[in-house]
Amino acid sequence: MLELIASGLAFDLTGLRPAVASRLPAMEHRIGYEQVELHPHLETVSLAVGAHLAGAEALLPVVRMQAGLAASLAELPGLEGIAWHPARSLVEPTLFRRQIGAWLAGGAFPALGLTALARDPDGGLRSEGLAFFIGQELRIEPLAGRPVPGAAKLAVRLIHGLVEDGPVDKPIDLAGEGGEPLRMEPSPNGKFIRVWTKA
Repeated sequence: MLELIASGLAFDLTGLRPAVASRLPAMEHRIGYEQVELHPHLETVSLAVGAHLAGAEALLPVVRMQAGLAASLAELPGLEGIAWHPARSLVEPTLFRRQIGAWLAGGAFPALGLTALARDPDGGLRSEGLAFFIGQELRIEPLAGRPVPGAAKLAVRLIHGLVEDGPVDKPIDLAGEGGEPLRMEPSPNGKFIRVWTKA
């Protein structure tokens, strides 16, 4: 194990030789890849928060520092991807460096990377990994059984705001990508933030 210190925060890098490589879990979302299949014999290392940060893994200052370290490591030769476990996403290294660099410089939260989007069978669009940050996932409800136009772009915009502002506990009216009126509110169990077009 190698301990990395950044701005006083400690992170553990494990899986380096001669130690046993970390195990790569199933990554459902491949982001920035032209081909789906990667090298069949990938060796993996893991960058995790140190013991003194236990319980603070999802705090934005900690995530920003961890992501910044990962982006720096992504410059190493032979790297094939950066896995972000809460979203089950695997991001192409150059894209990851660009996204994280822009975020750390004051840009938008990298919603397609540190979270992911999946289409449900009924046409709805939902996030994966947003709950790591705010305890809720986002779901954009289908419109009359069809996907909402611009739903992915809308979801990325909303995720950026939700990561900054926190969970939703009451209904909120907002505008869609085309200016259409939308309603955003928590589901009855509080685990989802539902968004739909108002009548």
